[in-house]
Amino acid sequence: MKEGIHPDYHVVTVEMTDGTVFQTRSTWGKEGDVLKLDIDKSSHPAWTGGNQRIIDTGGMVARFNKRFSKFGIK
Repeated sequence: MKEGIHPDYHVVTVEMTDGTVFQTRSTWGKEGDVLKLDIDKSSHPAWTGGNQRIIDTGGMVARFNKRFSKFGIK
């Protein structure tokens, strides 16, 4: 392997939406950083059956719906 071209691989702490915490290795952040998830298996509609609403940060979902509303099923 070539030296100096690979990202730093270190231990980070992941905090899920329900408060569950675990450690894993990642290239994200720095050693010991905490990654707080907004969506995970306990809150994502794919796992919960769609009970949660989508959080529209920045109006992206609204813009998508406005742009493609005329392509709806008739």
